[in-house]
Amino acid sequence: MIDLKGIFKYYSNSFVKTYVLQDVNLHVEKGEFLTVMGPSGSGKSTLLHILGLLDDANKGEYSFLGEPVNRLSERKRSDIHKEHIGFVFQAYHLIDELTVYENIETPLLYKKIKGKERKSMVADMLDRFNIVAKKDLFPSQLSGGQQQLVGIARAIITQPDLILADEPTGNLNSSQGEEIMSIFRDLHAQGTTIIQVTHSEKNASYGNRTIHLLDGRIVKEEVPAEA
Repeated sequence: MIDLKGIFKYYSNSFVKTYVLQDVNLHVEKGEFLTVMGPSGSGKSTLLHILGLLDDANKGEYSFLGEPVNRLSERKRSDIHKEHIGFVFQAYHLIDELTVYENIETPLLYKKIKGKERKSMVADMLDRFNIVAKKDLFPSQLSGGQQQLVGIARAIITQPDLILADEPTGNLNSSQGEEIMSIFRDLHAQGTTIIQVTHSEKNASYGNRTIHLLDGRIVKEEVPAEA
């Protein structure tokens, strides 16, 4: 599903290059549940954003479902993202002017799903995440944990082929966190490919492979004992 070859990401300032990712090579099979771990500043979120077509590498090749995405037009990349990828952001990225209901509904509008079906799908998400009572509230009226739940609901409502999750349980209490990881486990069992960034060894154990980043490089790869 995913192939990264020789990926570099850097920022230039006064003729000095600061590398965020260095020579990253990664292959992810369809249906895999991959965890990315590493200390703060190791390049985890940058890697996830490149995988989600939200950022570009400075050097290297990225193939997604056989498409050389680093050579595609911006429109084609956007179409691939909307069609195949659900992204759970660490900082929520909800639309402030939209209600909970409207935020969750937004990906369905992009996919031109009809009104009656949209209503049913959103209702299912509201019920699944126990946020029916919050559907008419705006993000500013929600706690951080509630905003995270809305962000996760929005990411999975279209049943994407790939879910990218940046610290998906970081703002949730332990009970909510376990519930979200259980949902991810079920989606994985149904064939969804999942790549999560986490500091949690417990969350990592839900996956079937873990890579460790340090200073922008993959330094270790392991299979959790529970997998």
